[in-house]
Amino acid sequence: MRKIRDVLRLKLDAKLSHEQIAGALGISKGVVTKYVGLAAAAGLDWPAVQGADEITLERRLLVAPQKPRNHVQPDYGRLHQELRRKGMTLMLLWEEYRAEHADRQTYAYSSSATTIGVSPGSSSARCGRFTAQARSCSSITPAPPSH
Repeated sequence: MRKIRDVLRLKLDAKLSHEQIAGALGISKGVVTKYVGLAAAAGLDWPAVQGADEITLERRLLVAPQKPRNHVQPDYGRLHQELRRKGMTLMLLWEEYRAEHADRQTYAYSSSATTIGVSPGSSSARCGRFTAQARSCSSITPAPPSH
């Protein structure tokens, strides 16, 4: 069980050092620093911590607020699956994504490539496996098939 309330009680009420709190509760100084920093960022003082139940306290400290997303999220599972197909490139998938969501705001190609772990300027992002569909990759010779 998390010892958030105990850490904050010992820091805010008893005014102990991070090292003393860590020793008393059997946790690392890094965890103490993390909890105290989160409480400070949330603007919590000891009376506010005392009045909150465990669930509310964890929610205020540990759960990041969800930002509304203006962009249409790509289906990353489908992207990974499609990229396994012979001849499929990230550029082709990105063009499909843009065409499917032409009426909404979409991510740029470089953001899509970076999110799935491909450098946008790399030959694998531009060409993947060589096919007739891979436009603008004529200068890159395909690797011979391995047997």
